[in-house]
Amino acid sequence: MNARRRRISGIAVTAATALGLGTLSACSTDGAGAGNTDKFDVVASFYPMQYLAEQIGGDHVNVTTLTEPGQEPHDLELSARQTAGMGEADAVLYLKSLQPAVDEAVAQSDAKTKIDAASLTTLEDHGDVEHDHGGEEHAEEEHSEEGEHGLDPHVWLDPVKYAEIAEGVAGAFEKADPDHADDYRKNAEALAKKLSDLNTAYKDGLAKTGTKVFFTNHAAFGYLAERYGLTQEAINGLDPESEPSPARIKELQAEAETDGVTTVFYETLVSGKTAKTLAKDAGLKTDVLDPLEGITDQSRGDDYVAVMEANLKALRAALGAE
Repeated sequence: MNARRRRISGIAVTAATALGLGTLSACSTDGAGAGNTDKFDVVASFYPMQYLAEQIGGDHVNVTTLTEPGQEPHDLELSARQTAGMGEADAVLYLKSLQPAVDEAVAQSDAKTKIDAASLTTLEDHGDVEHDHGGEEHAEEEHSEEGEHGLDPHVWLDPVKYAEIAEGVAGAFEKADPDHADDYRKNAEALAKKLSDLNTAYKDGLAKTGTKVFFTNHAAFGYLAERYGLTQEAINGLDPESEPSPARIKELQAEAETDGVTTVFYETLVSGKTAKTLAKDAGLKTDVLDPLEGITDQSRGDDYVAVMEANLKALRAALGAE
């Protein structure tokens, strides 16, 4: 079965739920602090961007974030205060196509440095998801949208691609704030080591499994699946709140039996009702697989690496890893 077969439409880039508070004392969550400190002021669009800024910037940065804990990033509406803060920032770090409101604000912003994470790695089309949003009519709409709208933005869930982005962010920080370039480079190297170790853990941990297929609430794990030779089957496509068709549910029930699927994954930040119903009807277990769009009290870890390690543990159990 092809891990890349489902196509993800940027029109529905609702992949996200929320971001949590950062670990640095200099981090705030509404963008109001941007431009008001003597540090290198960075506005991050949501948690994966915030984490990179904090890890690479260290003590030299003041990180503010645009997406509050519990917010759904795709539907984010920026306040006038946040928009003004972006204009005053030394740098804005965002992922183009994930949050339309942010894309528009960045384009109009006077921020000194604009860093688009999507430009620092290669985004991919992960196949056809015409099941996910209501059949042929929507599928035709999806296929009429070319360019960025056919690409999956969830690159941060692949440690290798996330590391590529981190390298590019470090380079941008060094250029924009040359006085601290050496520290940014050292911090980036330390982060690269963490991500390399994480990749090795996933590669080794998922090398031998009873099945390669996993079911998720929404299609956030295409890059992860491709990286480690797995197949993601999403109930709801990119929109975790949408309702799958009865035909899609029947299809998944049949596939669970054929491919030895044991577990339906859901998320902590959105309703797991559909996933749990599918699991009950098909006699499957449920567990959490976190798309890491935010850190909250419900997260199985307090930062990116910790939650990714928890995801690996959950995947190993669900896939019957040796």
